[in-house]
Amino acid sequence: MARTSARGLLKEVRPHQWTKNALVFAAPIAAGVITEGEVALRTTGAFVAFCLAAGGTYLLNDARDVEADRRHPTKCRRPIAAGEVAVTDAYVVGAILLVAAIALGWYIAGALAAVIAAYLVLTTCYSFWLKHIAVVDLVAVASGFVLRAAAGAAAVDIPFSEWFFVVTSAGALMMITGKREGELAEAGNGGETRPVLTQYTASYLASIRMVAAGLALIAYCLWAFDPTIAAVGSSELFLRISVAPFTVAILRYALLIDQGRGAEPERLLFEDRVLLVAGALWAMIYGYGIYLA
Repeated sequence: MARTSARGLLKEVRPHQWTKNALVFAAPIAAGVITEGEVALRTTGAFVAFCLAAGGTYLLNDARDVEADRRHPTKCRRPIAAGEVAVTDAYVVGAILLVAAIALGWYIAGALAAVIAAYLVLTTCYSFWLKHIAVVDLVAVASGFVLRAAAGAAAVDIPFSEWFFVVTSAGALMMITGKREGELAEAGNGGETRPVLTQYTASYLASIRMVAAGLALIAYCLWAFDPTIAAVGSSELFLRISVAPFTVAILRYALLIDQGRGAEPERLLFEDRVLLVAGALWAMIYGYGIYLA
């Protein structure tokens, strides 16, 4: 029987993937209220709650998929598959983290707890059922990112605009489709480690990626050129200028996916210099338009 180590547990909850949970800051930042102390504190709490939820989900999913992971060329090094964390301990710690996530969410705001609960229901359905259904698996994972963004709005009780929803949804769909493309390209035994991959073709995934990228760009442009934007106290000019680096970032990411590098998006976002520069320029221009102009 495997003996669980603290190092193995920490590695298993995958802190390097918690960058996804930073999406909870998106709505408060976009609304121009993140500089308010109470808002920043509540949003940070929402981030921590989602990290707890994600960590618990990783533990439970990996415990359930341990046999498949042991046959995977890279996933076999995950602590549970490698024997560093006992399967029983993974289930227990995972359940504790999920309860802690909902409790913290409830302490911050009832609406936040509801969003976290919806996220956990979604991830559970995904683990047991949805991940085996082509297309539905893409939408399910993308919905997880949308729920992260909704959590930020719920934590501080601000509206979740339709444009924000569309851009977030399309961007998430593009990213997860790129992840599937990368997995399909690198996993010769994909039918064993992720059965749904056998239902996809590279051309189909590429078409979905292009649709998602186009939708994200169109929605962002429509939002940036909406004449009502200036009415919320932001600079119309700077928000329109932000379209340029946003477009570069989307197109650059699409290129990297096409090169077969999308399997680990959480790493790719920080490893490509062009993508980093485009993202930084967008953040500076957008931030100036919202907070300083």
